[in-house]
Amino acid sequence: MTQTLTVPTSLEWHEDYLLILNQQKLPNIVEYIKLTSIEEYYDAIITLKVRGAPAIGLTAAYGLAQSACQYEVKTLEEFIDLFQREKKYLAASRPTAVNLVWALNRLEKVLEKVSSVNEAKTNLLHAAIQLHAEDEAVCRLIGENGLSVLKDKQIVMTICNAGSIATSKYGTALAPFHLGREKGKAFQVYACETRPVLQGARLTAWELQQSGVDVTLITDSMAAHTMKEKGVEAVIVGADRISANGDTANKIGTSMLSILCKHFNIPFYVAAPSSTFDLSSLDGNDIPIEERNREEITTIDGTVIAPENVHVYNPAFDVTPHELITGIITEKGILYPRFEESIQQNIGIKQ
Repeated sequence: MTQTLTVPTSLEWHEDYLLILNQQKLPNIVEYIKLTSIEEYYDAIITLKVRGAPAIGLTAAYGLAQSACQYEVKTLEEFIDLFQREKKYLAASRPTAVNLVWALNRLEKVLEKVSSVNEAKTNLLHAAIQLHAEDEAVCRLIGENGLSVLKDKQIVMTICNAGSIATSKYGTALAPFHLGREKGKAFQVYACETRPVLQGARLTAWELQQSGVDVTLITDSMAAHTMKEKGVEAVIVGADRISANGDTANKIGTSMLSILCKHFNIPFYVAAPSSTFDLSSLDGNDIPIEERNREEITTIDGTVIAPENVHVYNPAFDVTPHELITGIITEKGILYPRFEESIQQNIGIKQ
């Protein structure tokens, strides 16, 4: 029996602004804010008001397109020069999430076929809107493919937030849970809190509750014990970048889960759209790992919880080696080892 979902979304385009769910305030405050200037878009991305690789890419695309619509230039050459500078500016906001640069490159391709400034402005905005619609369709396909993989499994663990508020809708790793709820399949989800900024606790737990999914929150360090005691049947995670050989960058703590899955003989799945694959990165060593502010570890809501002078190492991501991944769930199907071959055959050169 089909059930009505209340899946929250992160982005909503209006005629002259982007409305985003401010994920800094969740779960206590549900606040939507308007973005109108390119500086506001940059700030929203770098401060994690919007986060999740697909949502970051969409936000950057809207930001660049909207800013371009405000250029007061006379020639197409001037327009393209200003566009390139602002593209570089937005691309520097989050270095690990490949969807960011992918989306900006999609917009850049639009300029190859325009002959006037007005045409460029119109086509760039249409391209951003098209990317938004494509992402929602892609996420639903990922969810359907994820359900096919998890058809005989009910108890599943995840980390970070790879859900509807990290994308346009449904999400990647969380998409099977949202769609499962819609189709009457019940999952029992164990969500790691996810350091350094507790996105599992603040976002995944909140989002799954909105959708009516049975979710239990655990700390990251409880993963091994939970797998053993609660009978976890699968782990599914998202990705911010996947290299040509299948090595996958995701929120810090993901590689730990993959190692535990090998020990307990639990399948470990990555769910991501084809736009997350970076075929120019041969393996995980080519993926840049973002390091973030020390205060994300030494404080909670402004309260200091660590010695003032302690050294802090705060990588936001780690890389899971491809040999620890059971399968990669994409909108084009499920990729299995040997990943270098299956990625080349199914993903190839991204459009």
